[in-house]
Amino acid sequence: MRKLAVLLTLILAFAVIFSTPPAWSEETVKVGVILPLTGGQAAFGEIEKNSFEMAVEKVNADGGINGKKLELLFEDDTGKPEVARSAAEKLISKDKVVMLGGGYGSSETFAVAGVAQQNGIPFLVNTGSADKITEQGWDYVFRLNPPVSAYPEGLESFLTEVVKPKSCAILYEDSAFGTSGSKKFSELAKSLGMKVDMMEGYSKGGVDFKPLLVNVKQANPDLIYMISYIMDASLLMTQSMELRVMPKLFVGGAAGFTMPEFVKNAGKAANLVFSATLWYETLPYPGAAEYFNEYVKKYGNPTEYHGAEAYAACQVIADTLKRAKSFSPQDVKTALSETDMKTVFGPVKFISYDKKINQNKLSTYLVQWIDGKLELVWPKDVASKPYVYPIDWEKVWK
Repeated sequence: MRKLAVLLTLILAFAVIFSTPPAWSEETVKVGVILPLTGGQAAFGEIEKNSFEMAVEKVNADGGINGKKLELLFEDDTGKPEVARSAAEKLISKDKVVMLGGGYGSSETFAVAGVAQQNGIPFLVNTGSADKITEQGWDYVFRLNPPVSAYPEGLESFLTEVVKPKSCAILYEDSAFGTSGSKKFSELAKSLGMKVDMMEGYSKGGVDFKPLLVNVKQANPDLIYMISYIMDASLLMTQSMELRVMPKLFVGGAAGFTMPEFVKNAGKAANLVFSATLWYETLPYPGAAEYFNEYVKKYGNPTEYHGAEAYAACQVIADTLKRAKSFSPQDVKTALSETDMKTVFGPVKFISYDKKINQNKLSTYLVQWIDGKLELVWPKDVASKPYVYPIDWEKVWK
């Protein structure tokens, strides 16, 4: 019996040793980050990759993950769900990452989330915002950023208190992001007593929006709400200017409308356009202004909410891995679920509400392009500059 007890003890000890994930004994802790680094969404991928790299540099300078270096392995999803799926499978099976991060386009993010759940690997989403991503009951999928249905919340009080529009037109890219966001804005518009004159989707990559905009001009809505990426956003505004489509206000549903490239591409057609946003550098979040200033210094261009999401995601990843009992998927998931911290993007705590699980909940805001600079204009108590309204478009576009 004594020999049997010793034998069982040895078997148990070997089982513990060999069941310990290889990552626990490696020199670095590997995390996979999937972003669009080429293709039509590459500008978003670039600002996010830059921000991830800034954050991981600071994490490692501050001691890394309990003495181990945090290593980010970037994969390019090229803006295609099937490529994103393959990238996730490679990172999990070949690179043996302890968790996944990234996720820009909603369709690509949804594909990665499915792979992560199937393989039991934690995935922290930082941008993909279609509501369905956190509505599948997937317990290995967590989202740092608000869902697209929350994007207009910062706009709602501005409409009710300032503009009071009676009608609107909704234009959106027919992706998971655009379709989900347009549906939610339509519901909001109706709840505010606005008539939805038009709700039209379009396929990405188009260059001629004039037929669509002619119909918008004929409908003559008070408000035009657009959910578009950079090139679409720029073309919609330049062609609206050419056709003299002049509602009381143009509002973007974030995405392309907050990026520096939007004002570069659209020129004066971008001036005084509003957009929903999730972040601004002057908000009272720890390190927000420092992150913005360092980004400008390092890359020579301003950053915005997409970059802040990525930087914050790296902060959360580092905090999670420092607290995890081991780098096993279950222990990492448990640590991630217990996150309660402040980041440059705002507080992060994963909760369940409505149909969503593992979803962070944050305020949203309203920005406006004023003389070539993106300004936070609503709510008033956090504004960087007063909003401009009403707007004489003929004077602006002269």
